[in-house]
Amino acid sequence: MKLAVVEGDGVGKEVIPAALEVLDAFGLDVEKIPMELGYGRWERTGSAITEEDIDALKDCDCVLFGAVTTPPDPNYKSVLLTIRKELDMYANVRPIRPLLSVKGIHDRTDFNYIIVRENTEGLYSGIEEIGEEISTTKRVVTKKGSKRIADYASKLASNRTNKLTIVHKSNVMKSDKLFLDVCRQSATDAGVTHSDELVDSFAYNLIKNPWNYDVIVTTNLFGDILSDMSGALVGGLGLLPSANIGEKYAFFEPVHGSAPDIAGKNIANPLAAILSLKMLLEWNKNMAEATILEEAIDTALNLGLCTPDLGGKSTTSDVGEFLANYIKTRLE
Repeated sequence: MKLAVVEGDGVGKEVIPAALEVLDAFGLDVEKIPMELGYGRWERTGSAITEEDIDALKDCDCVLFGAVTTPPDPNYKSVLLTIRKELDMYANVRPIRPLLSVKGIHDRTDFNYIIVRENTEGLYSGIEEIGEEISTTKRVVTKKGSKRIADYASKLASNRTNKLTIVHKSNVMKSDKLFLDVCRQSATDAGVTHSDELVDSFAYNLIKNPWNYDVIVTTNLFGDILSDMSGALVGGLGLLPSANIGEKYAFFEPVHGSAPDIAGKNIANPLAAILSLKMLLEWNKNMAEATILEEAIDTALNLGLCTPDLGGKSTTSDVGEFLANYIKTRLE
């Protein structure tokens, strides 16, 4: 496997080395290709990502990504949006499952749902006009884009509990009617039980009763907000992994941002990055390694070995080192 490694900005430079230490503990045949992308590079060179970088990413099988800072500068080209579009990674997959040793806002931990978010269009189309008196962003919903994310979510649902929830706002944004109709048809064709909810009432229901849901499919902006909101259910953004999946490429990253307020302090929670690594292992069919990694994380948390955001006293590197040593011992 040829893996592009992008630390990015802020705490990405701390959580990705911890994740790589864990990956190295497995002794897998992985060629790591380090790449510098993001705001720090933009400040230094005027370019956050180039065509040459895109070509280098396409020469790899997958990407492990840390975090990037995206400034409110119209001249800044978003690294994440660029990579998702250029590598056509249309499905953003964010599993929401509580770790048993970490408390979210519920005492119940019997929920396990996945948000499948369309990743290339919607309000993140990148088609914008910025002016002094009026600024506009074009919301793009296509039949092709809607069908492939609906098919992905329907297939995922059929392999789980055969239950799909379509989240939209078609009562106000009529462009969502196309998305809703396509998702309904895809689920029907796949034989998947499905329902739909308006995003505002759905957000309330999701926080109130997360155990009522399994696979959720929605558009780009809604999926971004709902998955970040879900961090409250599992103990914080430091525990949320994600994958960006396309026909050829895959890209794995923690949901959290670059967190410049704690960058350089070695206290960032690396578990979101390490759980993203677990998703990478599963994608690469390294199922045994993924299982051992989950066991290692559970062991660390049960021992209280965690960063300050979870009430612990361990550093970012402490957590990575413990998990790596656990894995090495487990494999002996």
